[in-house]
Amino acid sequence: MKDIPIGFIGGGNMARSLIGGLLASGGDPDRIWVAEPDAGHRELLRGRFGVHTGADNREIAARSEVIVLAVKPQVLCSVAEALADIVQTRRPLMISIAAGVREPDIRRWLGGEAAIVRTMPNTPALVGSGATALFANTQVNDEQRQLAESIMRSVGLTVWVEQERMLDAVTALSGSGPAYFFLLMEALEKMGVQLGLDPEVARLLTLQTAFGAAKMALESPENPAALRARVTSPGGTTERAISVFQDEKLDKLIARSLAASLALLEAPELLAEELDAVVAKALEAARHRSEELGNLLGGQP
Repeated sequence: MKDIPIGFIGGGNMARSLIGGLLASGGDPDRIWVAEPDAGHRELLRGRFGVHTGADNREIAARSEVIVLAVKPQVLCSVAEALADIVQTRRPLMISIAAGVREPDIRRWLGGEAAIVRTMPNTPALVGSGATALFANTQVNDEQRQLAESIMRSVGLTVWVEQERMLDAVTALSGSGPAYFFLLMEALEKMGVQLGLDPEVARLLTLQTAFGAAKMALESPENPAALRARVTSPGGTTERAISVFQDEKLDKLIARSLAASLALLEAPELLAEELDAVVAKALEAARHRSEELGNLLGGQP
C-alpha cells in the first residue's frame, strides 16, 4: 500500500485522521496528496504530515490510484462530477466517507462505471479507535477491497457489509453511537454531582468507568449480557440500579433513539431528557441500597 499514490479530496478532520493512521502504519508521505481549498489547512497538512497538498481537485485526482472523497455530503455531487472524466480515463479506486450518499448516485456523478467503496467511519477514528463499515460495488476487485480495508483499518476496526442498505443501520449504531455513549456519560456525571461528588471527581470516575467497561468487553470472550450478570450481585447496589433501568424500559428508549437517528422520528433533546431521568432514578436507587447495606452490615437499626 505504501507505494500506491493516494489522493484525498478534502483535508478535514476525518481525512487528517486517515492520513495520520496511514503514516503510523508505515505509509510514505511522498505518496499522499491532499486537495484542500483553504491555504491555512494546506499549510497545516504539510507541516504536520509532510504530504503534498494543492488547491485543485483535478490535479490531485490525476496523480492518484486511490481517491478518497472526504468532502461534505452536500458538495459531493459537484466534486464528483468535476472529476468524472479523470475517473473514467484512469479508473482509480474511489473511496467515499461522505455519510448518507449512496453508491449509485456517486457512480452516476462520476460518469458511469467506477470502482467505488462506500464507507461509514465514526468519530473515534480521530483518535485511532474508530469503527468503519465498508460496502464495495461490483467494479471493485479483491486487491482494491484489501486496499480500501487497509486504509480504513489504519484508524480502527473495519467490517464489510454485502448490502449497501446495511450502512443505514451502521450509521444508526456506530456512526451516531459515540454520541449515545457521551450522552450516557453526561447523565452519569451530572447525577454524580447531584449525589454530592466534586464535579472533577464525577467526571474522572465516569470516564474511567466507561473506558474500563469497554476494555473489559473488548478483551472478554463473553457477551455484554454475561458480563453484566457477572458484575451484578444479588441484592446489591448494581442490581438495584439495573432493576430501575429495566423497569423504565431502557432498551426501548435506546431502540427509539436509534429509530430517531435513522428517520428523525423524535426530537433528540426529548430522548436526552428521558435518559437523564432514568439515570438519575437508577443512581439514586443504587445509592439508597448502598446506605441500606451499610446500616445492615454495620448492625445499625
